[in-house]
Amino acid sequence: MKKQSAGLLVYRIKNGQLEVLIIHNGGPWFKNKDKGFWSIPKGEYADEDPKETARREFNEELSLGVPGGEWLDLGTVEQKGGKTVIAWAVEGNVDVSRIKSNTVRKEWPPRSGKILEWPEVDKAKWFTLTRASEKINAAQVEFLKRLAEKLGVDFNPAGPPAEEAPKQNSLF
Repeated sequence: MKKQSAGLLVYRIKNGQLEVLIIHNGGPWFKNKDKGFWSIPKGEYADEDPKETARREFNEELSLGVPGGEWLDLGTVEQKGGKTVIAWAVEGNVDVSRIKSNTVRKEWPPRSGKILEWPEVDKAKWFTLTRASEKINAAQVEFLKRLAEKLGVDFNPAGPPAEEAPKQNSLF
């Protein structure tokens, strides 16, 4: 069965500029990855209301209540791995210094028998749309475009995220 996620994109107007709140996943796999590895707060769902999933995941990943206000439907996108993501946007001014993510327990490294625990989200930050388009998963840039269109804001996304250079081992 195809994976589905639901998420919430919180936005605000600061100093006359539209900003969005996006997150960076925690854990060893994402530790040194930046461009293209940020996301809207979201989570997988199967037999539940996607809006309720978006609300729950926002709370779990940030330990903050969902801002009140009208939810704007941003539709769906399909990510590179085939996952479908549905999203909404809501206006709010979330204090990112107060986030406290739930934790994940996983075997790491794989097949090592060691169970590690880390925050599901290690960072949440406000970015302008252009800066967010450099950071966020490439498919989710479409959510930024749709939000800008709904709010009547001019927005030209940055180019696709550059491939991260592989880490080089050095003898020096």
